[in-house]
Amino acid sequence: MGILELLLLLLIAAVCGGVARAIVGFSRGGLLVAIAVGFIGALIGTWLQRVTGAPEIFTIQVGDAAFPIVWSIIGGVLFALVVSLLTRRSYQTTY
Repeated sequence: MGILELLLLLLIAAVCGGVARAIVGFSRGGLLVAIAVGFIGALIGTWLQRVTGAPEIFTIQVGDAAFPIVWSIIGGVLFALVVSLLTRRSYQTTY
């Protein structure tokens, strides 16, 4: 896997993670958090797909790696939902 393929996978993961975070409404972090949500979502989504026996809906092949777009977004939504439920919101009060 070359550097161009790795950057392309990071870009795809960032888009999927950003979409998943937007669906949940989880807005902490920036680009690196979106990339992490995308990759973790891909792991969770692929596991769910295998457990349920559902078909792979939309997969992008980058070099030797296949990135499941729809399952990454589904897994990212589940991951972002759990993280947002486990973290407290910080409220800023002004006097």
